[in-house]
Amino acid sequence: MPRKYEQLGADIIKNVGGKENVVSLAHCVTRLRFKLKDESKANTDVLKAMDGVVTVVQSGGQYQVVIGNAVTDVFDEIIAHQGISGAGGGDDAAAEDDNANKKPLDIFIDTVSGIFTPVLGVLAASGMVKGLTALLAAFNILSTDGGTYKIMTVIGDAFFNFLPIFLGYSAAKKFKMSEFAAMAIGAALVYPSLSQIMQGEPIYTVFEGSLFQSPVHLEFLGIPVLLMNYTSSVIPIIAAVWVGARVEKFYLKTVPTLLKGFGVPFCTILTMIPLTLLIVGPISTWLGQLIGAAATGIFNVSPVIAGLFIGGGWQVFVMFGLHWGLVPIMIQNIVTFGADPVINTMFGASFAQIGVVLAIILRTKDLKLKGIAIPAFLSGIFGVTEPAIYGVTLPRKKFFIISCIGGAIGGAIFGFLGVKQYMFGGLGIFQLPCFIDPATNDLSGMYSGMIVAAVSFAVGFGLTFPIYKDDAPAVAATSAPTSSEPAPIQSADNTIEEEVTLKNETLRSPLTGNLVKLPDVPDPVFASGVMGQGIAVEPTIGKVVAPADAEVTTLFPTGHAIGLKTSNGAEILIHVGMDTVQMNGDGFNTHVQQGDKVKKGQLLIEFDIEKIKKAGYPIITPVLITNSVNYKEIKPVESEKINSGDNLISTVV
Repeated sequence: MPRKYEQLGADIIKNVGGKENVVSLAHCVTRLRFKLKDESKANTDVLKAMDGVVTVVQSGGQYQVVIGNAVTDVFDEIIAHQGISGAGGGDDAAAEDDNANKKPLDIFIDTVSGIFTPVLGVLAASGMVKGLTALLAAFNILSTDGGTYKIMTVIGDAFFNFLPIFLGYSAAKKFKMSEFAAMAIGAALVYPSLSQIMQGEPIYTVFEGSLFQSPVHLEFLGIPVLLMNYTSSVIPIIAAVWVGARVEKFYLKTVPTLLKGFGVPFCTILTMIPLTLLIVGPISTWLGQLIGAAATGIFNVSPVIAGLFIGGGWQVFVMFGLHWGLVPIMIQNIVTFGADPVINTMFGASFAQIGVVLAIILRTKDLKLKGIAIPAFLSGIFGVTEPAIYGVTLPRKKFFIISCIGGAIGGAIFGFLGVKQYMFGGLGIFQLPCFIDPATNDLSGMYSGMIVAAVSFAVGFGLTFPIYKDDAPAVAATSAPTSSEPAPIQSADNTIEEEVTLKNETLRSPLTGNLVKLPDVPDPVFASGVMGQGIAVEPTIGKVVAPADAEVTTLFPTGHAIGLKTSNGAEILIHVGMDTVQMNGDGFNTHVQQGDKVKKGQLLIEFDIEKIKKAGYPIITPVLITNSVNYKEIKPVESEKINSGDNLISTVV
């Protein structure tokens, strides 16, 4: 193994705080995944600048050092020479479940993100429908008495009304409970008869005269049931499933094997639904109301200062995953109070970010930076700012700070104007209709949002454009190697390998499915392009075939990713799904080995699409040219769908 990997491994361990700071180490196809005792001891800036390191990502209690194709070699060298034991690819899934070494905040963020990520797309889509409906009604395009308006209302409200059922499913996957038992608890919380009972006269009132005064409409075995409105609620079902997972685990140990198939679900729902209605639901509802009231109370002390803090810090929260801790507060406020005036002050942050990025696009002469910045700008319009953060502004720190300043000013204006968000919807420009009050069709909130977006954008652009300069002279396109010139190939680990004559070539699609542009990939490292340019496919058939005649340079043990190198010099990474390393190879079947020579169209990997989806992982599969820096242009096809064997990517030297 090359000496460079041994030295790189030693340098990495030194700069993560030494081996005594490492709790555990695993790796996936591109990243070393550290769990550190104290992340503040790591020299993040030094690591990012190190030859052989692409970037560093800190998220959910993991300190991820992105290496590229050479990650296995670096990992092996660390294990062999640095006195650290570690898990190979995929074995860190078990470690994820062990919270013993995690900080409480990391546990909380990991839990909330794990529960909300699977439902976030439909949650946002439903909110966008509600916003669109309110917009059409406000402009009198739709009559509120008409059938179209009523059906649109059903489309927008359905998911929210039964949100406890959907959250029951995702919470069950996180807490390791039977999904359908958890959904049954969620269904009980929104059962129509309970809300009808609440409309009648109460039998009596408990806790009279206190903060927790509650009417009692019915009893269960003589015990008063404190009925709450659980429609669209968040905290009660999550708390119920957390308790339910432990109750179910008890019954799994005690119910005889012969009866487990129906006995465990029977005992679980018979225990948990009354327990939820009697104790867990009311307590968690009161807790949610207190959290929402506290957040609103703090905000009301000084809305402008609160807006400065949330708007200015939002992109930092996103980088560290901390925004997940604020999303439930937004939803809770909307459910409890009908609107949220607090978390929506982050609205201007994405517009400040794209203002900075546009200024850089117009000023830079660096073709590679333009190639990253343009798609990052486009995705940022719709509120997806990770590509802009990781690929453009964060590596140029002062411009990231400028984007935070723009977000802070936008947040302060929001706080001053008292704009409220009435529904949870999309981000970026799609968030604007969420500021329309559906009860009055008042458009003033949306117009205020437009002002904030314009001001935040102008601050980001105006502060960046006059001062931006490229760090080094840009490489002119004419200096790129031609097909007749041998070029030193820069690999994904940023080291120079043997000279190879690069040639123009057209790579075929290794998959059949729907095309996804790289900035839309739900992983900031892939989306930012730092791992290489290319495109992604959302497959409809679970087969990966060779896109060209090539050598298998990397084959991950879990079978979820493969690296290839063509005879013309293109280095290709095909990564099936997002975070599928944690499936430990379940659902994947490889048909080649590392070092094999393969022919175009040859079957490389088979994978079970439904099993990946059921495990909760996106199946979007990036196809990247990891040595993109050696090419003048990487040109993906312009299409919506692709068949295996169709032209997918052209490389231009």
